[in-house]
Amino acid sequence: MKVKAIVAIMSLLFLGTAFSEDSGISWESLSDDQREVLSQLEANWDTLPAERQTRFARGAERWDGMSRKERREARSRFASWRDLSDERRDLIRERAEIFKGLPPGEQERIRKNFRQYRQLNRDRREQLRDRYRRMSPEQKQRLRDNLRRHPRPSDRR
Repeated sequence: MKVKAIVAIMSLLFLGTAFSEDSGISWESLSDDQREVLSQLEANWDTLPAERQTRFARGAERWDGMSRKERREARSRFASWRDLSDERRDLIRERAEIFKGLPPGEQERIRKNFRQYRQLNRDRREQLRDRYRRMSPEQKQRLRDNLRRHPRPSDRR
């Protein structure tokens, strides 16, 4: 897979919503490095919405600043993303938008819980996933509500 194609698509995945410029970004105003990374988009650059041009330009700039290890990890994340079904990607995008709309404190609480979950051993994580999957929608909602009202002592600030 070509690095340039990966970067072009990856920039859409890893960057948050960028601000939009009414007139967009001209191809000529991109740096040489950005144009090299985005070269496959040159023919269609002027037809892209301004927001997308901005996101691509920032992604190319970000790619240029990555180490080899970071690029390798980004390629791996992109491959995982690419292998997801369209429905799964849509669900992830939808949940990401919901997350962005949460207050900063709630976002941090979710990040902290996720970090703690990731530190559990594989067997324990699987047990928790299985237990959650077996819950009814009502039980899942009660659990979420309870965790919001009564965070575990390690979740309190």
